[in-house]
Amino acid sequence: METVPGTAVLTPAAPAPAAPPAVPSVHVRAIITWLAIFPLVALGMMASAPLTEGWHPVFKALTLTLVVVPTAVYLVVPRMMRAHASLAGRRGGRS
Repeated sequence: METVPGTAVLTPAAPAPAAPPAVPSVHVRAIITWLAIFPLVALGMMASAPLTEGWHPVFKALTLTLVVVPTAVYLVVPRMMRAHASLAGRRGGRS
């Protein structure tokens, strides 16, 4: 196939890559994290109170955080971040 000088060959343009989702501000992330941690700590304190009644407060905090932190980091906060992203997307991306 020969090309004639001065003619352009048109090829279909590749679709533009999708923009990555906007990361919420540090303030929004702090609020979301607090909203995840506070209820977990409150429920954990009430649930563990009968079992840890005579324990030193440091050991109570240790056992509570051993449960609350992984639960928040791996389960609750990611779900809340997805929910926030979904809501922010519906409102036009404001976060």
